[in-house]
Amino acid sequence: MSSDPWGRVDETGTVYVRTADGEKVVGSWQAGTPEEALAYFERKYEGLVVEIGLLERRVRTTDLSAKDAQIAIDHLRTQVEEHHAVGDLDALRVRLDKLVETVESRREERKAAKAKQTDEARKAKEDLVTEAEQLAQSDQWRSAGERLRALVDTWKGLPRLDRKSDDELWHRFSHARSAFSKRRKAHFASLDAQREEARKAKEKLVAEAESLSKSTDWGPTAARYRELMADWKAAGRAQRESEDDLWNRFRGAQDVFFAARSEVFAERDAEQVENLKLKEELAEEAEKLVPVTDLKAARAAFRSINERWEAIGHVPRDARPKVEGRMHAVERAIQESEEAEWRRTNPEARARAAGLTGQLQAAVDKLRGQIDAARAQGNNAKADKLSRELEGRQALLDQALKGLEEFGG
Repeated sequence: MSSDPWGRVDETGTVYVRTADGEKVVGSWQAGTPEEALAYFERKYEGLVVEIGLLERRVRTTDLSAKDAQIAIDHLRTQVEEHHAVGDLDALRVRLDKLVETVESRREERKAAKAKQTDEARKAKEDLVTEAEQLAQSDQWRSAGERLRALVDTWKGLPRLDRKSDDELWHRFSHARSAFSKRRKAHFASLDAQREEARKAKEKLVAEAESLSKSTDWGPTAARYRELMADWKAAGRAQRESEDDLWNRFRGAQDVFFAARSEVFAERDAEQVENLKLKEELAEEAEKLVPVTDLKAARAAFRSINERWEAIGHVPRDARPKVEGRMHAVERAIQESEEAEWRRTNPEARARAAGLTGQLQAAVDKLRGQIDAARAQGNNAKADKLSRELEGRQALLDQALKGLEEFGG
């Protein structure tokens, strides 16, 4: 008979293993010596040790599922319980029991991690839905559309929830995207309609602008072009391909008109500058008539100058007030000389002036007498009142006397 600390072989070739519950039959060995029998079953034990060690490592270091781990544990436990190996089978049972605890602990950890992941995914998807519903009301069509597409990609990268929750959130998410797309489609359809209306309106503006391009009615046509430009801006934008073409035609028609006007105005400006020189020479000639010494000669000379003045065309608008003012000043000087001469030589006017002067002198003399009488009587209030009246009459008398002097008397 042969034995070691964990097993023995009896004289019949039966192999036993020692356990906490006593010896258990391992098997029968008839092919060799008892030592060989023990060595064979000890190798089987070492094989179990290796397998258990490998399983322990897989449980610790890989994502082996709890189900697959339990199947592997049950398989090894069956081999241990069948006692087909010689060694410390009780130690293997303990290791397997601890491995079951480890697997269960890992199961709970994974369950908790999955629950946390699910909660995070739910929160993330709810946040995506909330943002999508806000974006559904946006009028920032480009940026909001790009953001919604990015949210879809984010959604696809998140874990699925339970079917009911996932479907409900997806329905809200999808509805928000559809609402935005519907609003955007309606907006651009309306925009297209507005742009088509703008195109039609601008076609009419272009047609009128082109019809006016050959006009020589410079002022009214230029004013009409300004009105057309205001109408163009108010019409809004047409489709891009139409807008550019219509604008080029509209602007081109204006350019034709304004280029022709500029050419004519340039010629006119040159002519008016020359006219200004001529009128300045006439103004200088007229100014030599002042002061007037010979009224008849001055009047005749000014008439001649004025006839030549009228024969000259327009001058530049900004220069007109100054040169015309010089002529008007000479004309006023001649008119004032004529009036003075008329007053000096008009007998009726002189008589009227003399009569008025006499009346005023008599009134002044009378008031002075009344004032002296009032003061003599001690009535100063009446004297002061009459003095104020005297001041007014005296002023009129002084004026009348001055006028009478102009008549030479």
